[in-house]
Amino acid sequence: MALQGCLGAFDTIYHHELTQALPQRITAQRELKIHAIRSITYGGLFIGLALWEWHGLLAWVLLGIFLVEIVFTLIDFVEEDKTRLLPATERVTHTILAVNGGIFTGVLAINTPSWAMQPIGFVLSFHGWLSVFLVLCGIGVTLSGIRDAFASRALKYMKSESPVHFADTPQRVLVTGGTGFIGQLLVKALIQDGHEVTLLTRNPKSTAWDFDGQVRCIASMQALSQSARFDAVINLAGARILGQRWTDRQKQVLRNSRIKLTQGVIDWIAHAETKPQILLSASAVGYYGVQVQGDNTPLSETSPPSAIFMSQLCQDWEDTAKQATQYGVNVACMRFGMVLGQGGALPMMLMPVYLGLGGRMGTGKQWLAWIHVQDVLRGLAHVWQIQAAQHADFQAYNFTAPETVTQAEFIATAGQVLKRPTVFVTPAKPVRLLLGEQADILLEGQRVIPAALQGSGFVFTYPTVKLALQAIECPKCDLPFIGKIG
Repeated sequence: MALQGCLGAFDTIYHHELTQALPQRITAQRELKIHAIRSITYGGLFIGLALWEWHGLLAWVLLGIFLVEIVFTLIDFVEEDKTRLLPATERVTHTILAVNGGIFTGVLAINTPSWAMQPIGFVLSFHGWLSVFLVLCGIGVTLSGIRDAFASRALKYMKSESPVHFADTPQRVLVTGGTGFIGQLLVKALIQDGHEVTLLTRNPKSTAWDFDGQVRCIASMQALSQSARFDAVINLAGARILGQRWTDRQKQVLRNSRIKLTQGVIDWIAHAETKPQILLSASAVGYYGVQVQGDNTPLSETSPPSAIFMSQLCQDWEDTAKQATQYGVNVACMRFGMVLGQGGALPMMLMPVYLGLGGRMGTGKQWLAWIHVQDVLRGLAHVWQIQAAQHADFQAYNFTAPETVTQAEFIATAGQVLKRPTVFVTPAKPVRLLLGEQADILLEGQRVIPAALQGSGFVFTYPTVKLALQAIECPKCDLPFIGKIG
């Protein structure tokens, strides 16, 4: 059981959350539902076997639960093969989990008759640190099951908004970062609008599988010939900013995934026989650094950057993209706030609220820049059309909603929409201890306004937090999980 817990934790964190990002895959809804049932069941079994022996009829019940678990495991294997291409490490991990689970079930079956002969009941059986470890495994796998239930419910009720119109004629588009939360929705919107999409991705086979073969996938910019032609390049690639502490090594990973990759795009443009008309490149509101709490100055695209790491990262990222103007390409950098939708940071951010444990983080006075994912797609199409009319120009756009709110106001609104209390407080010190310099993203903020977008005539579909969260939340669900967009 201890080995099962360790392998299961590795599989969930490394494969399901990090490398495969299942909660953000539209095609993974059924798989996540199966994971949720299995994980919650496993949680009860871990805790139950860590602390008690199951005597009498309960022994046969326990064995029956494990047999049902095996059936769900087989169903899960079939579902995974139908919906995605598993990496080799995940296949190996699943094989070891299946073998280990089978051995344990066999051992349990051997001991079941002796337990079954005892009077019915739970008999306390403590195994020291092993019991403590298994209880922790049980809690962890149960939380993972709840997480998957949230994500599965969200994907089940997801539906498309009105189609996004990017251009009047079919375009050839190169997209980087097309497997992320925003990227998946963007690629589907481009295909729906009749455009030809090529994706730069680390896993071409898996990505082609995810998009039903509707896109061309390449593993590197070197795979493109100088004669390849694209009308537009949309650069969204970048390693996840929240998560691992910002050690020197992790900072380099973040720089490589943004700046080095963008430089590869620029190098290809420099040698391309036919240049794309436009480069739309991602950035972030981290460009402005952090704003001292109590400073309510709105930050527009002309506001200065800062000297801290996340600001310098965005500056270098934008400067790299700006090089494309030397080759006659129009460049727009999109400084994203927190994007609200089924994926990204919102589901995990709202989980405490769903459980009635939500509340402000730190003082709660830090400004929170946000935008609904549908306004991201529509805004991107809007910028594309504007910049296409320019000549080798550069412009930054703040992709944030016009309503500026503090973190406490955001959580309070979420509580109102979800009908949950938001009275708990997460102290700042533990967050800083856990995340170090990265904690500034959560505990500090910026009051960013979309001056360039609104000045160019863009109208937001979701200008307020309440409208955005109401659109994302699913009012028809019997359980208040995140639901549809729109």
